[in-house]
Amino acid sequence: MIRVLSQYVSPKSLLLIFLEDVLIVLSLILGAWLRFRNNADEFENYVRFPDFLVQIILVVVVFQICFYYGDLYNPSATRRRYQLVTCLGQSLGAASLLLGVTYYIFPSLLIGRGVFFISISLVAVSVFVSRLALDRAWQLAGRKENILMLGTGELAVTVAREISRRDDLNVELAGFFDTTGAQKDGNLFGRPVSGSDEGLEAVVEKQRITRIVVAMEDYRGVLPIRELVRLRVQGIRVEDAQSTIAALNGCVWLKTVKPSWFVFSDGFHRSRLTMLLKRSFDLVFALTGLLLSVPIMLVVAIVIRLESKGPVIFRQVRVGLGGKNFEVLKFRSMRVDAERSGAQWAKVDDPRVTRLGKYLRKFRLDELPQFINVIRGDMSFIGPRPERPVFVERLREKILYYDERHSVRPGLTGWAQVQYPYGATEEDAARKLEYDLFYLKNMSILFDCAIILQTIRTVLTGNGAR
Repeated sequence: MIRVLSQYVSPKSLLLIFLEDVLIVLSLILGAWLRFRNNADEFENYVRFPDFLVQIILVVVVFQICFYYGDLYNPSATRRRYQLVTCLGQSLGAASLLLGVTYYIFPSLLIGRGVFFISISLVAVSVFVSRLALDRAWQLAGRKENILMLGTGELAVTVAREISRRDDLNVELAGFFDTTGAQKDGNLFGRPVSGSDEGLEAVVEKQRITRIVVAMEDYRGVLPIRELVRLRVQGIRVEDAQSTIAALNGCVWLKTVKPSWFVFSDGFHRSRLTMLLKRSFDLVFALTGLLLSVPIMLVVAIVIRLESKGPVIFRQVRVGLGGKNFEVLKFRSMRVDAERSGAQWAKVDDPRVTRLGKYLRKFRLDELPQFINVIRGDMSFIGPRPERPVFVERLREKILYYDERHSVRPGLTGWAQVQYPYGATEEDAARKLEYDLFYLKNMSILFDCAIILQTIRTVLTGNGAR
């Protein structure tokens, strides 16, 4: 499978993190040298151990956090030079503000203004230049993958469109191969179409294909099994269209997937160790989060009580692990009579939401009491969001595989929430299920950690509120 997913740390991202850590350190040292270049004794006194080392570590940590939340490690956000400049400028600005607050609270960590401004300038220039150089080196040194699409129907064109959209990948769609003889035009989606009369092996050799994507709606009687076996044995990678789409988009496209894909594809592994670690992870973070958020929850509870009549905590029945019901706890963000006409989907700018509730939802503060649900075992930190029984019954009938999301504990946040944050219709529920199925296929502690990092960004920016 093409590992281009944002939740996996790519070799290029790891190299960037390491390189930029080195550049930040060198910029700080060089900044101090430039500031005190005429006084060697003062320079040596300034960079004395361990004070200067602690200052460097603080700057590196803050910069890396701001680089991450500034999308500098998101390939789709920095494809163009102007995007890189924008993200870099925002990240450096945020880092400077955060460091300024830190220095005000802990003056002993302060780096002198002269050294700081020189170092910031050096970081900006060195990171920008190194990014351009590394991108170029990666393109020259990286192995270019030539992909051949086996099929010429709607599914093949869909996969081709997704591959072509990802210009941040080191892949090239070489063309299509038609096994039916139905495709008369020698060009499709701007790529050549080869026929079965040419022979699949000959086309692979001629176009130097490294990967074949089988994108045929119906394999029966037209799939060149023997040729695919020979090519696979020779080292050519062969994968189905559904796996390619999942890898490119981070979701399982229900309109293209077949039941056999769930049975035979990789993934969906849940070892006892993984589940034990996940539960331990839930307890540690839920207890920590509950303790740290107690002051915030007290303030929120008081303001809710002052703003409108009704209970502070809202209890609602949701469907959890194995289809069993439980009561989810939330701060009340709607009027008490919000559902006097029956259960309704939440909407954008929902008129039932109170003035305070609008901000509680925007920054996810209404969900803080769910730490208790996690501790009880009703929920996990990461997983599909729990839905109400009345909606579950309706969605079970209309959306295939909907019940599979109940094979794990529901979560405070999840892959669907950080990728497709708002859902107010049955169509939205189907789209979110595609992300939930992808999470079930690739569930791991590393994946959970990546989702938490993205959730923190969502909370801090107020984006993606439901």
